[in-house]
Amino acid sequence: MLDQGGVGESHWAAEAAECANLQGKFWEYHDKLYIKWLGENVGMYQKPLLKKYAADLNLNTTAFNNCIDTDQTASVVQADIAEGAKLGVQGTPSFFVNGKPLQIASLDFQSFQQALNLLLK
Repeated sequence: MLDQGGVGESHWAAEAAECANLQGKFWEYHDKLYIKWLGENVGMYQKPLLKKYAADLNLNTTAFNNCIDTDQTASVVQADIAEGAKLGVQGTPSFFVNGKPLQIASLDFQSFQQALNLLLK
């Protein structure tokens, strides 16, 4: 679900996490987002739900809602996106070891082990 500017739910979730960060609750909000994730653009990161998640975590909802409604943290998210593009990030999750991208086939231990062994040679 994209808004008229082409920004979708992942972008809104990133902005919301940065809004939570302004209240010192980035990781708590991050964890809530991962618990609620059901897939890309399926409705779980719509702005009203992002506001509800903040209330669930006892954030200052007036400040949080204002942050979301005014796109206060959009520049932080844009800077993160630009840095990722510069580094060659093509998706999430992405991993780097000593500045080199870790190419893995899946998130299982054996894939990590194989990829790390290749980087260590």
